[in-house]
Amino acid sequence: MAGDGVDWESVAEATSGAVGALVSTTVLYPLDTCKTKFQAELQTQPGAHKYRNLSDVFWEAVQKRQILSLYQGLKTKNIQSFISQFVYFYGYSYFKRLYLEKSGAKSIGTKANLLVAAAAGACTVVVTQPLDTASSRMQTSAFGKSKGLRATLAEGTWLEAFDGLGISLILTCNPSIQYTVFDQLKQKLIQRQRRKNAEAGGGSSPVALSAFSAFLLGAISKSVATILTYPLIRCKVMIQAADPDEDDDDESERPGKSKSPKTMLGALHAMWSKEGIPGFFKGLHAQILKTVLSSALLLMIKEKISRFTWISLLALRRYIFVSQKRIKSA
Repeated sequence: MAGDGVDWESVAEATSGAVGALVSTTVLYPLDTCKTKFQAELQTQPGAHKYRNLSDVFWEAVQKRQILSLYQGLKTKNIQSFISQFVYFYGYSYFKRLYLEKSGAKSIGTKANLLVAAAAGACTVVVTQPLDTASSRMQTSAFGKSKGLRATLAEGTWLEAFDGLGISLILTCNPSIQYTVFDQLKQKLIQRQRRKNAEAGGGSSPVALSAFSAFLLGAISKSVATILTYPLIRCKVMIQAADPDEDDDDESERPGKSKSPKTMLGALHAMWSKEGIPGFFKGLHAQILKTVLSSALLLMIKEKISRFTWISLLALRRYIFVSQKRIKSA
């Protein structure tokens, strides 16, 4: 499908994934904001927690009459999500097809799948890191005091816009694990459904995942990836968080305030010294709740709109081809 210089199959895959990311990010954004602010807080004194659980963040917004602030940074997050998922799914689909063509294999193995997903993830991280940093700073700013994208990035140097890049590159193993688990479970489920269809006399008719199956497989695959990589996930949030000294005017609001560590080792040391081993997993339940729902919705939406996207792109391809032919004949 790439005879005209465009890999339309990869474009269709990327577009479906990007649209799925856009919808899931918007629907779950208030939960994402609460989760990020909860993760960013570091206990500096015994019992000196501003947020004891995830709901405390939500009730703070309610008490301050800043409910809409739960959406602070949504525009930036949506741009980041759309671009990152498009780049990731395009890269993943393209590298996967390239591997199969070069190797002559009929299917991709687990190890090769991990490498392909990691390569696609690394490309994505480098492209979208400034947007990721900006959205994290917006979310962790005091309610009602978040700035726009340009103003947020202008607060520091361009080097600071890439805060957490090292961890983000390491965390490319997260989607690698997720999509590998998802693909393997999906293949097994589809093979089982094909066998059932064959036994029932249905022949080799096409089999697609149901919305519920896609949601369930997405939840399982993301849970596995999140648990394995969570300490690094919290490190990245702490590194990218807004400086509390700049955002809180009321010194009593954040007892024992301290600036966010800006290196992975600094964040790990801060968690260990201030919170102990539990600190490495603070907010894990919130992360799983948010990421599992988000990823499951993304994959469910992607599965459901992929055929429509493919048909639309084929129509676009035909229109471009006809237009070019008319121009040449003229």
